Amino acid sequence: MNYFTGCDAHKKYSIFTGIDDECKIQFTHRVDHDRAGFRSYLEGLPPGLPIAVESTGNWYWIIDEIEKAGHYPRLVNAGKAKLMMGNINKTDKLDARGLATMFRNGSLPSVWIPPAEIRDQRELPRMRSALVHMRTMLKNRIHATFAKYAITFEGTSDIFGKRGRDLMKKSLGELPPQTSSSVEQELELLNQIEMQISLAEKRIKEVIAVTPSMRLLTTIPGVGPILSITIALETGDVSRFPDSEHFASYAGTVSRVSSSGGKTRMGRVRTDVNHYLKYAFIEAANVIVLNQDRLARRHAVQLYLRIRDRRGHGKAIVAVARHLAEATYSMLKKNEPYMEGKRVSRMGI
Repeated sequence: MNYFTGCDAHKKYSIFTGIDDECKIQFTHRVDHDRAGFRSYLEGLPPGLPIAVESTGNWYWIIDEIEKAGHYPRLVNAGKAKLMMGNINKTDKLDARGLATMFRNGSLPSVWIPPAEIRDQRELPRMRSALVHMRTMLKNRIHATFAKYAITFEGTSDIFGKRGRDLMKKSLGELPPQTSSSVEQELELLNQIEMQISLAEKRIKEVIAVTPSMRLLTTIPGVGPILSITIALETGDVSRFPDSEHFASYAGTVSRVSSSGGKTRMGRVRTDVNHYLKYAFIEAANVIVLNQDRLARRHAVQLYLRIRDRRGHGKAIVAVARHLAEATYSMLKKNEPYMEGKRVSRMGI
């Protein structure tokens, strides 16, 4: 007899429910998240059990333990699973049974489980992206502070370059005393974050071996060695996506669509996406825009200018990011470098 098991995972415990081929419950157990006790429980289950696990924040170690115990985990998109269950009431037992039932019916909304080594390596570019986000926040705060007092810096395109820093230091005296002190602290913190970003990039290059796919990705405009590593690690095997549109959607570059009564409205991009992959393509798009004078003849720049004139900078950046995502799918699928203007995004672009 076959068994299908659902695991409703929480921070401190998990609920396991197993059903048979006839959807009859065979067991329901609550297991506390004590590593030794959790391992002992898994070892006491029937061997080679398929187990569906919700993709909660602590799924890494749960998946590791399930694999070590000789079982077969399936990671589940928690949001989609809840919608598909359609339960009026919500309890941990109902959720665990719902996962097991969908597993048995073949309708489980499962997601990719990267190998343990990849899960570990991905933390390096993910840490770097978090540091870059902090750097951007600090720069925006410093920009806003000077703008509050109508202090501008003429003759420099980047106030955080050497010349811009010198101008900022000279302008600190024009700020009120506590505001000036705050900006000084922010600039000091900015220096520390930039040093940490450099160390993170050095570590990435030392630890992660460059693959042929990563070399291919560096042919995309705006994508350098670090972003190519981020994209490759977050993508995994691109053949798990049926087409470029699905990959672009997974990368968070596709707008929501609302169509009814002959009217179609394009909304914001989806939120249930791979945010690290989205960050990588958005950063690449921003690099292209910053260098648009040098890259004026490139398709991505022309796409940006065309969309910007009609719909503004923000939507144009996302349009370029979507083009890069769809191009990435085609490149990895066919094992060929980026070809100018070969893949153009759809949906009104």
